[in-house]
Amino acid sequence: MNRIKQKLQEDHKLLSIYFTAGFPNIDDTEKIIVDLEKSGVDFIEIGLPFSDPLADGPTIQESSTKALKNGMTTKKLFEQLDGIREKVEIPLIIMGYFNPILQYGVEDFCKKCQSVGIDGLIIPDLPVDVYHEKYQKLFEKYGLINVFLITPQTSDERIKFIDSVSDGFIYMVSSASVTGSTTGFGEETRKYFKRINDLQLKNPQIVGFGIKDSETFDQATEYAKGAIIGSAFIKYVDKNGVSDISSFVQNVKALT
Repeated sequence: MNRIKQKLQEDHKLLSIYFTAGFPNIDDTEKIIVDLEKSGVDFIEIGLPFSDPLADGPTIQESSTKALKNGMTTKKLFEQLDGIREKVEIPLIIMGYFNPILQYGVEDFCKKCQSVGIDGLIIPDLPVDVYHEKYQKLFEKYGLINVFLITPQTSDERIKFIDSVSDGFIYMVSSASVTGSTTGFGEETRKYFKRINDLQLKNPQIVGFGIKDSETFDQATEYAKGAIIGSAFIKYVDKNGVSDISSFVQNVKALT
C-alpha cells in the first residue's frame, strides 16, 4: 500500500510540513527530511523551486528564488533524494509546478519519483480534467498519488469530481489568497471547513494555507484529517537555520 494511504489510516490528526528544496542552503534537503521525521511529522512536502510560483506567497517565493540561486534543479533534487528511503519511512510528496515536470519529461519524472521513493505529487497548475484525461494512468503506473487543491470558491460539483478522481487526500486551501497571508481562521472559513466535511467525501482532507502554530493547527483540524504548514516553517529555518527543527515541530504539536 502507498505510504500516504497507510498514514491516512492512523487514528490521530496529521501534521505535514512543507519546505523548499535547496533552501536555506543547497545541501539542507536530506537533513531537513530526516530531522522532520525524527520530530514526529507525519508527511513531508518537498517544494521543487520554480521561477513563477503562482499560488505561493512572498515567503515561499523568496525561498524558491534563493534555492534556484543556490543551484537547485529537478536533477539535483533527485540526486539528493537518492537513498533517502534508507533513512526515513514517512510519506514524501513533491510539490511543484507542471512546467519543470514537463521539461524533465512527465514519464521520466514519475519513474524517477518511484525509484527514489516519492509517494505523491501536488501540482497546483495541473487541472484535474487534464490529469484525468492525459496523466492519471501514467501516475498510477509508477505508484504516485496526485493531490488536488480545492478552495472556498470551488463548487460542490467540482469538489465531488475531484474526489472521484483522487485516491489519497484532498488539499483543502483555507482561503482564496496565496500561502502565508492569513493570520487566523474567521467564521466564514470555519463554515467552509464544515461545508466540506458535510459533503462526506471518500478522500480525507488536509488543510493548507494559514496554519502556523498549535492554535491554528487545532482550528484547521476540527473537521479535517490534518494540516500543512509551509510559510511559517520557511520563516523559522530562514531565521534559525536547520539545527533545531524539533523545537518548531513540538510547538505546533503542543495541542495535538
